[in-house]
Amino acid sequence: MQTKLADFIKNSPQGQEADAILRSCVHCGFCLATCPTYQILGDELDSPRGRIYLMKQMLEGQPVTHKTQLHLDRCLTCRACETTCPSGVRYGALVDIGRSMIEQQIARDSGTGVMRYVLRKVLPNQTMFNFLFKSGQLVRPLLPQSLKSKMPVAVSGKQNWPAPRHTRKMLVLDGCVQPTLAPNINAATARVLDKLGISLIKAEKAGCCGAVTFHLNAQQEGLDYMRRNIDAWWPYIEHREIDAIVMTASGCGVTVKEYGHMLQHDAAYAEKAATVSSLAKDISEVLDNLLDHLKQIMNDNMSTRSKSAFHSPCTLQHGMKVRGVVERILDVVGVERTPVPDAHLCCGSAGTYSILQPEISKQLLNNKITALESGNPEQIMTANIGCLMHLKSGTKLPVKHWIEFLDERLSDYHCMQS
Repeated sequence: MQTKLADFIKNSPQGQEADAILRSCVHCGFCLATCPTYQILGDELDSPRGRIYLMKQMLEGQPVTHKTQLHLDRCLTCRACETTCPSGVRYGALVDIGRSMIEQQIARDSGTGVMRYVLRKVLPNQTMFNFLFKSGQLVRPLLPQSLKSKMPVAVSGKQNWPAPRHTRKMLVLDGCVQPTLAPNINAATARVLDKLGISLIKAEKAGCCGAVTFHLNAQQEGLDYMRRNIDAWWPYIEHREIDAIVMTASGCGVTVKEYGHMLQHDAAYAEKAATVSSLAKDISEVLDNLLDHLKQIMNDNMSTRSKSAFHSPCTLQHGMKVRGVVERILDVVGVERTPVPDAHLCCGSAGTYSILQPEISKQLLNNKITALESGNPEQIMTANIGCLMHLKSGTKLPVKHWIEFLDERLSDYHCMQS
């Protein structure tokens, strides 16, 4: 694609990156077949190719409107288009640049602006989110059913976390909403790794990965969260105390793996960010390297617990490009996986998307639940807290993180051996 970027952007790092991405697009249209919003809305401006043209016009200095902003807002940033693109167009990076630019040019209405501000201030703040969530639980019984169904049920925050006892150690990102909504996920990860000879530890000053604020176009604020995490993790890295930084939420994982790219122009953090990204591993990648050990401690004769459908989050399969790894692990531990049609399509969670674009999100959720339930599973597993909570709102089946199932499986095995 030929480009002629405007003077105000062409010599900046963002402009040079955008120009390279735009030039890699050959306008083939393969992305239309895998874009969830195009599948639902049928408007090419709600497809990657259409949005690329809108961003190209903006970067070339042409006028932009609320309509341009709307089409960019409707993008889930699921990055399924990147998986299917034969030219390797880095659409996710381009849309980040485009959204940042349009946020500076087009003022939002007060209601939307306030909502986005509240989301980026509350969700990344673990203390504030936990307080508001617990306050909501107090009034939950009094709410009408329509609102009650949208309010997650509180779970116990007291989880058995093994004390560090192994020479080999890994850090884990606690995250922002996950400790409140599903505290057992990281605790289950710690128990599984403990059985495999690895101690999982937390850096207390680490928190939100920065994705929420960054993708709400408060990008400098998002980068500050990233710098804070790097500062919290660096002593462990500098003294070679850890082998990896484990991600149990793929939405966080894809962001931390891109710290190096996002902070590449920050002289004080570029090198550290690149090191952090190289150490970031989804928990499935860690366990895939321990698969032989896992097989040794599993009982090959254990009967399958249940038929399960696995939902692979977009951030896992398209963002991190980790495909088939969780499925391989589940096969090893005796899960009977049911088929999931159109497994490449988004469930509609997409960070804050389900709040800001509820109608499209609801359609995607209904389609995903239909696909997941089509094989008559007894439970649904996933790998991201956002997807987990979103899927729970649309089905009566149990929904859990797959690492929790593995933890239960290993616990059952050890109980049988004792």
